[in-house]
Amino acid sequence: MTKKHNIILQPSGRRGQVNEGTSVRTAARELGVDIESICAENATCGKCIVLVEAGRFEKYNIDSSRENLSPVGTEERAYLERRPKLLQSKGWEIGQVRLSCQARICGDVLINVPEESRGNKQIVRKSAGNRAIEVKPAIRKYLVSMAPPTLERPIADWERLAKGLETSMGLVRGGEENLPRWYDFEIDYACLRTLAKTLRESKWNVTVTVRNDREVIAVQAGYHEDSYGAAVDIGSTTVALYLCNLRTGELLAAESEMNPQIVYGEDVMSRIQYAIEHPDGLEKLHKAIIATLNKLLKQAIKSANISLRATAKRSPTDEEAASGNGQERHRHDIKADDIHEMVLAGNSTMHHILLNLHPRDLGLAPYVPTIHRSVDVKAREMGLHINPSGNIHILPTIASFVGADTSAVILAEEPHKQDENWLIIDVGTNAELVLGNRKRLVCTSTPTGPALEGAHVEYGMRAAPGAMERVHIDENTLEPKYKVIGVEGWNTDHAEFAGQVKGICGSAIIDAVAELFRAGIVDSRGKFRKNLESKRVREGESGWEYVIAWEQETSIGRDIPITQQDVRQIQLAKAALFTAARTLLKRSNMESPDKIILAGGFGSFIDKEKAMLIGLIPDCELDKVYAVGNAAGDGARIALLNTEKRSEIDAVARTVERFELPTDPEFQNQFMLATSFPHMSEPFPHIAHLIPKRKADPLAKNFMKGKDA
Repeated sequence: MTKKHNIILQPSGRRGQVNEGTSVRTAARELGVDIESICAENATCGKCIVLVEAGRFEKYNIDSSRENLSPVGTEERAYLERRPKLLQSKGWEIGQVRLSCQARICGDVLINVPEESRGNKQIVRKSAGNRAIEVKPAIRKYLVSMAPPTLERPIADWERLAKGLETSMGLVRGGEENLPRWYDFEIDYACLRTLAKTLRESKWNVTVTVRNDREVIAVQAGYHEDSYGAAVDIGSTTVALYLCNLRTGELLAAESEMNPQIVYGEDVMSRIQYAIEHPDGLEKLHKAIIATLNKLLKQAIKSANISLRATAKRSPTDEEAASGNGQERHRHDIKADDIHEMVLAGNSTMHHILLNLHPRDLGLAPYVPTIHRSVDVKAREMGLHINPSGNIHILPTIASFVGADTSAVILAEEPHKQDENWLIIDVGTNAELVLGNRKRLVCTSTPTGPALEGAHVEYGMRAAPGAMERVHIDENTLEPKYKVIGVEGWNTDHAEFAGQVKGICGSAIIDAVAELFRAGIVDSRGKFRKNLESKRVREGESGWEYVIAWEQETSIGRDIPITQQDVRQIQLAKAALFTAARTLLKRSNMESPDKIILAGGFGSFIDKEKAMLIGLIPDCELDKVYAVGNAAGDGARIALLNTEKRSEIDAVARTVERFELPTDPEFQNQFMLATSFPHMSEPFPHIAHLIPKRKADPLAKNFMKGKDA
């Protein structure tokens, strides 16, 4: 049998027994203690530092020691030895301080999780948009009343129900010519198995749930008015679920959570690699997302029922009172069995993992997905906890790295119906871009890396309480001010900010780099100017840096700077995104788009002026740059509520022209030009007033001629 050891986690006090060989971070997660990590446990981010307490702890009846963890490995030691000032300032020693993702348990231990390593509840900014949606669902309900069978008319139960359903549909729908005849109906096998019992117990009066006016997927005794569905946006970082009433289109609940696959890799390529390298990799990734979807479904049902009970207590409106059913539909709680359909969207890698399709070929040339068209699967086959006969509809993918989430964005924003040329950018760890109008749409994608969401930045973190979300630097004094999630106002407004700051999230990272450039602290190539009279500009452990928050302002007991390496990470990410946009514009013979749409939860919190200042997005009139929130989630909700939109996006997705950036011979030179702020050669007239002393970069000519610098 596998040996087990005790682990106690402080200051939470959580404790338990875990198998020998389990990493400290895994053990903590199993015990409900969240420890930060954004490098897929590769010992590179250092966010998961913990301390091993040594000695006898009578309260827990254990002897804890450093030797009760696996020896410090090569990668872990290298990370810690590169940061002697950190260890010295804290009085830590290698062996006492460990990376919890690398340290494995081989005896009883008491672990102290310091403030900077404690994971907070992430703020997932994926609320539903306020959109007008014509309700034409795939799921409908019909009341069917039948005469019971007799010796004179011993018609089988299913045929009897089908004939009654034909009559009811004709009565409800006005006898439309395209309605199916009774012999065209189908019945789901699981539903068929309980049919005889349900018909007799209901005395032949039932509510029949039909999908696409053809397949019977549920038969319920008596009268039931409402049916429910869920739309889901599965992002690389976050998952958002929206529970809707399929009859009225009403949004009943919205729930979101971090994507649990992050522990296996921060971006899609690392997850593809994980699935390739581990025999059970795909299984783990698939089970993780299915478990999260089931958790979100459970939460959404609970939230919706609380809301519906509150609604049921109010007085009915005049219209409801006249109809006699104002409160009737709120009498019974929603159950998982009442959810008959889900529509899901995600990038191509998330799409394949969800469907348990191996993503290896997405990561290998020529980057071919298993399927492009939309997919319909029974809920029971997916292991999703809704009605077992319910339908799971996955929207179509467009290209290897332009997935169903982009299809959903197109459905929500409708660039294919516009005369203007729109550039839609879904900003994330992998950015997808669509450009064009009703005549032509082109698309591409580019990995921007997780730097824009806080990873690979020294003090970066995701949006959570304690994270800076806005930064401004006075160009005369070079002094900063900042906003922090969870605290009102700017840090200069009141004293409540003392000890509140933990790190810096994506929107503030873009702000900070833009402000460093605007204030002249870094030059257009991203290099720190070393002759500035400011104590905030200094040479740190990793080179030159600018201190945004002093030690006493933070909750981690250390200064929080933006380092030279942080600036480089943003330069690489923004250059990739800009070059992708510029490539699409060139292929479409355009200098600039008529409108730029920033989609995604992260895109909604980017300051568009500062994004343009660093060259994250192409030059455009600022009042023509819009953030639209979680358009992928809205598109999934549109497809859930209107089945005609599914056919529309299936057709449009096949007309979008796909362009793979690696095939562009000019990509490398264009990328190098785009690493400068805002760009090495492009004028950016709409933010030129922010950089009045800007000069032409002599290096630009080399790249524009295709020469090496």
